[in-house]
Amino acid sequence: MNARLMTRILFATDFSDCAARAQEYATSLAIAWDADMDILHVLEGPAVMPSSAGDVSPPEQIHEDVTPKLDEMQKQIARMGVAATVRQVRGIPSEQINQAAKECGTDLVVLGIEGRTGRDYRLLGGTAERVTKTAPCPVLAVQSLREEAVRHVTAIESPIFIQHILTPVDFSSPSLASLEYAIQFTNRVGAKLTLLHVLEPVYHDLGLGLGQIEQEPVKRAHWEAHLAELATMVRSLGLPADSVVCGGIPSHSILVCALQRQCDLIIMGTHGRRGLSNGRFGSVAEAVLRQATCPVLTVRSPKFSPDHRRAIFETAIA
Repeated sequence: MNARLMTRILFATDFSDCAARAQEYATSLAIAWDADMDILHVLEGPAVMPSSAGDVSPPEQIHEDVTPKLDEMQKQIARMGVAATVRQVRGIPSEQINQAAKECGTDLVVLGIEGRTGRDYRLLGGTAERVTKTAPCPVLAVQSLREEAVRHVTAIESPIFIQHILTPVDFSSPSLASLEYAIQFTNRVGAKLTLLHVLEPVYHDLGLGLGQIEQEPVKRAHWEAHLAELATMVRSLGLPADSVVCGGIPSHSILVCALQRQCDLIIMGTHGRRGLSNGRFGSVAEAVLRQATCPVLTVRSPKFSPDHRRAIFETAIA
């Protein structure tokens, strides 16, 4: 496996608890891939402030308040051996993050998913959701640690250990592209990979009869065989991998599997068999992001090196 997935990582921060946790992941991944990092802070608001801004702090004051924090963050990351640059812009956060990712040639955007809003952890921050929908590269959304999600963590220190990765597969082209990305990622961090395929429930209604319901065991065996074949292919590359097929609502099954297997990361595409266009956000990925208790890396536009040789070849699956 020869892919170098990351040479440049964009870390977007608003200095929230989630952003602090995301910084740990961004730094650890930069170390793992010997990548450079761009630290971005967006002053939320119009690019040009109106003359009468009311009680809003003037840009100069905000700049003076934030600059020391960014400088200290840059030094902290440098002490970890990662070269980092700092930029501060004004505008709509999601738009500025995506613009910076394009300008910097970013391979991965890392950000927290709660931000300053303080909403319930099951709700995805609006900025993270919009970035994931439209970013020109994969996006890693990181939640802050919560008491019910902590297993063996006593302190937040780099490097972050990712030991078990879950990758949902529905055999669509985007799904197989995200699996390709997950293989390269897993190989670099030395983790185990679990492949999951979810069989959506069949209902006896106007469109489906008992005959189709009776065929479900056959279909399950069919997809189990194909998924096991993919897992065997992954193991042939020297990576620990297993596969699991389960029935249910895709997003719920993904979340349950991640919890049951104590996965540290979910890597998934943002659209699949439902034929969603690149401009729409896959409903399954959206639901997983909103409720996951571990970080989620969404792969909408995977970036591989020019000399990359694929580990997984797309084949027609009947």
